[in-house]
Amino acid sequence: AEGVGVAIEAQHLCMMMRGVEKQNSMMTTSAMLGTFRDSAATRTEFLTLIGRRRP
Repeated sequence: AEGVGVAIEAQHLCMMMRGVEKQNSMMTTSAMLGTFRDSAATRTEFLTLIGRRRP
């Protein structure tokens, strides 16, 4: 299988410091290519595995 999956989770400082003032605001973005985009099972497995690593 060929492909790549990338997911990034980071604090959204704009929302934390500006008018919204929402503390611990996190944003997640992801990109999937190849088998990660074409196969729902592969994509689900990837997202499930990385979800387990959250503190």
